[in-house]
Amino acid sequence: MKLKRFLLRYYPPGIILEYETGGALKTKSIDLLDLSPETDIEELISEIRKSEPLITASRINQVKLLILRLKDKLSQQNDHRFYLFKELQAHILPLTNVVFNKSGSSFITGSYDRTCKVWDTASCEELHTLEGHRNVVYAIAFNNPYGDKIATGSFDKTCKLWSAETGKCFHTFRGHAAEIVCLAFNPQSTLLATGSMDTTAKLWDIQTGEEVATLTGHSGEIISLSFNTVGDQLVTGSFDHTISLWDVSSGSRRVHTLIGHRGEISSVQFNWDCSYIISGSMDKTCKVWESASGKCMATLAGPKDEVLDVCFDSTGHFIATASADGTAWVYSAASYQCVARLEGHDGEISKICFNPQGSRILTASVDKTARLWDVQSGVCLQVLDGHKDEIFSAAFNYEGDTIITGSKDNTCHIWR
Repeated sequence: MKLKRFLLRYYPPGIILEYETGGALKTKSIDLLDLSPETDIEELISEIRKSEPLITASRINQVKLLILRLKDKLSQQNDHRFYLFKELQAHILPLTNVVFNKSGSSFITGSYDRTCKVWDTASCEELHTLEGHRNVVYAIAFNNPYGDKIATGSFDKTCKLWSAETGKCFHTFRGHAAEIVCLAFNPQSTLLATGSMDTTAKLWDIQTGEEVATLTGHSGEIISLSFNTVGDQLVTGSFDHTISLWDVSSGSRRVHTLIGHRGEISSVQFNWDCSYIISGSMDKTCKVWESASGKCMATLAGPKDEVLDVCFDSTGHFIATASADGTAWVYSAASYQCVARLEGHDGEISKICFNPQGSRILTASVDKTARLWDVQSGVCLQVLDGHKDEIFSAAFNYEGDTIITGSKDNTCHIWR
């Protein structure tokens, strides 16, 4: 094995090693999820050298400089105030979802008007309209980190794969017997997973357009799914009150069925190092599960109504939940204790996400506003208002300095 070069990953903090073995170029990452401005660099490098043979004595100074750059990034003050940069009359019917590509240079919007549109973030110009679906375009995704392909899942029971550069349709995936409501690319961008109201999930080969596997076992609609960061496991959440963990690398065998919720599942997600899964449910709780054993580690209670969305921050240190009661809750992923309760919205919160730095939370609500919150104190820092109807979707770009919000009023707002 020969180390070729280092690549830096800011969110979550890490160093990517590009190395050659057997004539092939490969990568592996050193995750620095616990890095902070106070971290002792000498001690950290000593730990890295013990576990990573590619880091030889001659490479220590390079690694030291990279860690210093990561620490500087973590130390930067994050007091950015957003303003409405542009209102886009994006579609002729309400929006369903908004998603950035990895760099944040472009984003996509899905709509009830049966199209998905590709936009340039800097100029706010429409690059492509992806047409061909015969019903609502509900689920949309870029194949991040590459960002050269887009997947759209529709109520017409099909999923389409498109070129992000040209807008050309590569494949139409057919096989589901009901609406497709969730989808995700694996990190390697070789597979696409789709979840449907027909109670199944399917895996598709990106290159050939062929179906790879059908994941059966749920007795209710699959409403949420997510790959882990390695790409060897997929988690699915269903209206049957259960979560399933699938081993994608071995022919999609079901590894665990996570049982414990008393209501429909609304959202499921892995943490960065793939060790835990969180699930939100209509039973008003969020549960934390250990991936390896399938054991429920904690039940995070607090909301007085259905939990509609859940998420980890990029390092997996915090968990946030959004509820139909108009509140959001932040918990420590280590102690499972509530860190902050976010109050201020006048209606249910449908989407919640952390900024890449993990210091801010963004919530989208039916009260026509999005709000920005401080993670530690729970203080509302900003109300992003201007939409004339419910906000269905909201997202940060990679740097955390641009926000997009998508609304039932047919518009998309860009905040900078």
